Amino acid sequence: MANRSGGLPLLMLIFITWRDSMRCCAVTADPPEDLAILDPGLLGRLEITWSPPSSLMSITKCLLQYQLEYFNTYKNRWETLRMPGRTYSAQFDLSKEVQVRVSTILNGECTNNTVIKSKEYTEVVQKPPSKGIWDTEAKEFMCVYHNMENLECTWTRSLKTPASSLQNLYFWHKSLEQAVECPSYILSDGVRTGCNFTGKPLPEFTDIYFCVNGSSSEGPLKQAFFSMQIQNQVKASAPEKLYLQTSSDRQLEFYWTNPAGRLHVHCLEWEVRHHHVGADGKIYLNHIHTKTPSLTLLFSDSSEIHCFQVRSRLNSYCVDKSFWSDWSHETCHPVLENVKATLEPELNFVSVYIYIAVSIIVTLVVLLSVWATINMRRAGLEKKVDSLVPKLLTKHFTQGVSKIYSGKKIWTDVII
Repeated sequence: MANRSGGLPLLMLIFITWRDSMRCCAVTADPPEDLAILDPGLLGRLEITWSPPSSLMSITKCLLQYQLEYFNTYKNRWETLRMPGRTYSAQFDLSKEVQVRVSTILNGECTNNTVIKSKEYTEVVQKPPSKGIWDTEAKEFMCVYHNMENLECTWTRSLKTPASSLQNLYFWHKSLEQAVECPSYILSDGVRTGCNFTGKPLPEFTDIYFCVNGSSSEGPLKQAFFSMQIQNQVKASAPEKLYLQTSSDRQLEFYWTNPAGRLHVHCLEWEVRHHHVGADGKIYLNHIHTKTPSLTLLFSDSSEIHCFQVRSRLNSYCVDKSFWSDWSHETCHPVLENVKATLEPELNFVSVYIYIAVSIIVTLVVLLSVWATINMRRAGLEKKVDSLVPKLLTKHFTQGVSKIYSGKKIWTDVII
């Protein structure tokens, strides 16, 4: 009897749970309707809109939300987010497929506070435009933010781009109402190969979108789209002032300064190229990375030669990536005029060996050619002499063999 009374609450709990689940399952969520993608002409910044499912227009006491999924063509991955609104803006590479999906999500009293997601979703797949001559889009697009002061973007033409083509660059970011054309084109032999943004600063830590398109007498060129943040494209100037000094405890102190500009020292890192000629005459090459603009080395012999070059770039604490600067000029201890010639990298010796080998091969080829020419001439002369001797003998013999007088043959010359 006690066991029966103890099982009754459990049965009631199961019944209530079943009743609530049945009530919950009585409400279903259909996917959104009228999903559309609009292009306002902002180089791939598209507006995504949709409408709530008509089956849920009269529903009350429930929160209606949406789950938006779209394929980020710049990051090559799906992005997912939930929102109560019915519009969203996202950036796409218009030279690739645009894929968008939207689902419905219900939660509240109408679902007994259970989150319900529509089993299906509404999807739109938009193909890239087919206009444009195939394989004529800009190649090798790259931007360099020189010393965080001047931005230059360059590209190369496709081999299939018609010679009469004119390429254009447009850019856009969130602070602009519409796309803007390049302020100053870079020309190479009269052909546009880049854009200089001097006097037209672009915002840092902001996604900037570029489009290179064009036209030709044969038709429009294929468009190419690119995205970047310019603080990740910085190329620092090479360090200019290098200092070398020695101390009484045989330490060689090397330090330097970067050119004045917007680059902060705490954001820089350096690489030092150290050439060392030992007392035995052997050459050593080391590359040393450092977080500070100085380096201290020990040297054991005053006859040793030490030469240094340094370059810099922004470190990963300040930006995601950056370019190395060019190498600085070289400074040496002791200061010798012939150090530079003495301390060329080992690769120069390989070049010398290659030059010597090529010179020997060329010399051998010339000698063989001369030898072959002499042999050919000698062989030709011998043949000529061999052909002339019988002719001369025959002529001489014919003229001197006989004279005929009155029908008689008289021998006047005898050739033995």
